[in-house]
Amino acid sequence: MTETQTKTSSPEIRAAAGAMDGLREDLFRHVFAYRPLPPLSPEGRLIRRLPEGLRRAVVWTPHALVLFAAFIVLMSGFATWNFRLFMGLVPAIPVAMTLVRPVAAFWASWVATLFCALLGTDGLWGASAFIAQVVVLVVVAARTRPRTAAWMWLLTLLFGVFLEGGDPSITAPMAVLSAFALLVVTVFQVRRDAEREVRDAEREVTVQRTVTAAERDRRTLLEERTTIARELHDVVAHHMSVVAIQAEAAPYRVENPPPELEQAFVTIRENAVAALTELRRVLGVVRAEDYEAPDAPQPTLAVLDGLLDNVRETGLETEKVITGAVRELPQGVELSAYRIIQEALSNTLRHAPGATARVEISYVLGGIGLRIVNGPPTGLVKPSPGAGHGITGMRERVAMLDGVMTAESAEDGGYEVAVFLPVPPAESEPDEPAAAPGADPLPYKKAEQA
Repeated sequence: MTETQTKTSSPEIRAAAGAMDGLREDLFRHVFAYRPLPPLSPEGRLIRRLPEGLRRAVVWTPHALVLFAAFIVLMSGFATWNFRLFMGLVPAIPVAMTLVRPVAAFWASWVATLFCALLGTDGLWGASAFIAQVVVLVVVAARTRPRTAAWMWLLTLLFGVFLEGGDPSITAPMAVLSAFALLVVTVFQVRRDAEREVRDAEREVTVQRTVTAAERDRRTLLEERTTIARELHDVVAHHMSVVAIQAEAAPYRVENPPPELEQAFVTIRENAVAALTELRRVLGVVRAEDYEAPDAPQPTLAVLDGLLDNVRETGLETEKVITGAVRELPQGVELSAYRIIQEALSNTLRHAPGATARVEISYVLGGIGLRIVNGPPTGLVKPSPGAGHGITGMRERVAMLDGVMTAESAEDGGYEVAVFLPVPPAESEPDEPAAAPGADPLPYKKAEQA
């Protein structure tokens, strides 16, 4: 068995190879590629402050500056070479080419410099050729990358030294001036790229925060709905169990019931048992692995005093006011009313330390009204992660019962939660007085303590 030994290049050789690849990529590949200079963004920090008409013209400022530089080169050659137009026109062409074909303009500037050197009397770097070469280097460097600027400066220096027979003194003014100009352009480019990266990073962070907030809200909503489903399971299961038991016992309450009636009660019981089975199966889907079913039945407004006593023990002074004829409501409505009051008082403890709270319960025709209001905090309010989840849960419960809810800051700096949970007329007391036409749909808001 033979082993093949691979020779790895030294870092210096790899760096040189990478530099040569960069040279070929920047100045030799796609030399004649059509790359028009884009206008400035109208949303720039300075441009967006200008009037609309002036803004449309200002965005073309780079194009105007390049064409103005080409005109200066044209006039310089025209005045220097005894009014021979072509001595200024030939160097001006590469300057104008930087607007559409920047890499080709760089090589064309060499041709124009060589043309002026052969036909002129001022040597290699006449006035028009000198200005044209500097402008081309600056514009092309601004349109490409700092690595391209370094390559262009080095090649221009070698080009001048070679044509002058190895004497660097003639090309020195060109090298110094172009090096300073390219340094300024490179610094500007680096800063611009850094600002762009910062903006992109900030935009990405903003997008991630938006996605995270949306996902957090969605998860909170699902958790609240799952909690509501778990609690309502006990309520619905109780009623379905009662239906099944009554359907099973009903035939024994009648002497010699008809077979059709017995079969009807059997069908009712079978449907109730099947509904209970499906209900447990659905609950198993939404139930967490660590969920433990409560031992006690779900709370109702009948045990609200116990909740208020617990709240008072924590230091929150709470007052309860009941208006209207107290009556038993559907268990789902009472459970939601209890949970809404519980969450509103928890929010008061969390966000308004030292405040007092008032719970108003109004039994009205067609439903029940709730109003939980607290005063402004008198103690230090500590940051509370996850704020707003309780409001989400309350809104879900209200929406499930087709109710109405408002939650907003009060004028005195406190907070108010107002809810109306409707109850179908068939489930309300028949002797309840009718509401006057045009009455306030939330009459509990105007209830005063008796």
